[in-house]
Amino acid sequence: MAWRIADYVEHGEIDNRSRDRVTGTIWIRGLDAPIRLELEGNAWRDLAGQRLCFRNPSAKPIPEHLSGIALEQIGVVGDITAARKVKVLDIPDGELEHYYKNKIPMPYHWGNCLYLEWHSQRNGRVVIEATEYDLSVEPEATWQMSEADEAEQHAANATAMTNFMDRMVEAAASELPEADDDVPQSTAEAEADAEAARMDLLLDRVTARMEREGHDEDHFERIMDEERARLRRERGEPEPEPLTPEEEAERAEWIAAANAAAEEALREDADPLENREHPLVAHCHELGRRLHKTIKNKQWLPEDAHEEHPLNELVHGVWFASAKLAGALNGDPSDWPPDSMIAGNTLVRLKKARSYLSDAISGLDAAETEKLADPAWLQTLRQELDGLQQTTQSLIDEVRAVLRDEQG
Repeated sequence: MAWRIADYVEHGEIDNRSRDRVTGTIWIRGLDAPIRLELEGNAWRDLAGQRLCFRNPSAKPIPEHLSGIALEQIGVVGDITAARKVKVLDIPDGELEHYYKNKIPMPYHWGNCLYLEWHSQRNGRVVIEATEYDLSVEPEATWQMSEADEAEQHAANATAMTNFMDRMVEAAASELPEADDDVPQSTAEAEADAEAARMDLLLDRVTARMEREGHDEDHFERIMDEERARLRRERGEPEPEPLTPEEEAERAEWIAAANAAAEEALREDADPLENREHPLVAHCHELGRRLHKTIKNKQWLPEDAHEEHPLNELVHGVWFASAKLAGALNGDPSDWPPDSMIAGNTLVRLKKARSYLSDAISGLDAAETEKLADPAWLQTLRQELDGLQQTTQSLIDEVRAVLRDEQG
């Protein structure tokens, strides 16, 4: 998923006065030095050939889990514009809960949004999306982009981002350094990571459009179809061939048979091992419930705490890890280690679980530094989180062995 840093930007500039090159400097509240951009590609037509300066009147300190963002952002341009239209709510933040709980329609107007997106070697996708910034653009552009050129540029930027991600995965798969355990250690793992990155990008794009255009089911299906088609075009993949009448009939027959088998299994009380909860999943899930209850009862978390609050990061990291572990591990324990056909997917889920546990530990580190909870409780919790992460790592190693054996 993307690094979203808009809330923590103090001020900055984006410069596209040289064709096919975007540079920039961005100051983040809480970092000792600014972030510097060196990107391939061009902005949208409203900023092409120009230098944009921006200032955030209400910058927040960057949270611990985002403070490791690389100061040198080298990569490719995504979408860069100050003219994206978004819905801007016309109610104070303090009244949002009242409107939401009482299902009162929320008044809004359409406004311009600053949208800066790029993909870097160090951090992947980074996004700044804001409607409250103060903006200023130098009046004279060094070069002009036509409407037709802009349409081509949108496609070129998106393709560049996709190709850039593919190059990163291929480079990682060829180097395979032992020091960085996030790096794929087999071709099958690299392919699984690439497919996961593709799905992350697709879901991130769909989510962003849903937030701008609406949340009902019809919107979702249309947007998902459009974004899938966009991704295929960016990758140069052919359009899917429509099914023949024979294939349609075969597909309908397969679905009917699968539904009948599922109903039969329910009637016969299918093998309870099929949905057995893995002990690691149960432990992680129980820990998440315990954390939430303890933090709430002790009143350590302020009512108006933001999502990046260390204690929120701690709880959410454990919850998200639990969900990923469930997808990887729940089921018949005799099926472990997984067959090579599903090992790649299992490995992606385990690595994401490990990443979420790392996020939880980062939240714990910040909570310890800022003295947000009882020190003895945090120390005991650290031992438990370390144990969960070590066990997850052991399972990752077992799945990687399956993929290496399959590769030969």
